[in-house]
Amino acid sequence: MTTEPDHSEDAYWAALVPELMVRDLNRSLAFYRDGCGFNLRYARPEDGFAYLQLGRAQMMLEELHAESWQTGPLERPFGRGINLQIEVTDATALCARLTRLGVPLFRPLSTDWYRDGETEHGQTQFLVQDPDGYLLRFMQPLDTRPLDRDRSS
Repeated sequence: MTTEPDHSEDAYWAALVPELMVRDLNRSLAFYRDGCGFNLRYARPEDGFAYLQLGRAQMMLEELHAESWQTGPLERPFGRGINLQIEVTDATALCARLTRLGVPLFRPLSTDWYRDGETEHGQTQFLVQDPDGYLLRFMQPLDTRPLDRDRSS
């Protein structure tokens, strides 16, 4: 595992980066890198820490330890009440890869439209849980279309 920052991909640093507590960093890295296609931007293995990126999406993983910033007891599934939407270029291919790896889907691949005033935004998406139960919504944006009140009722 590399420990030096890898800035060759992109100089972009997201303004909001979730840091997920995980029970087993290596297991989580296998899921995120091998399964979901994230790249390791940098890591501090001695601290049980990794910074990941997929396109413009970034996240940090920290293996639980005595000094972790825990606000309360962690019980699986971690991250209850939140889902992390992650934009990808090909949601169908990613869904197929995770299915081939035996990762169960929380919600199957679908195309959905969300109203924003008089416009609808389309996306192909599916939901899956990571090894600790965090809910991930991988989505590929589609076009927009005018709101059709007959279709939205």
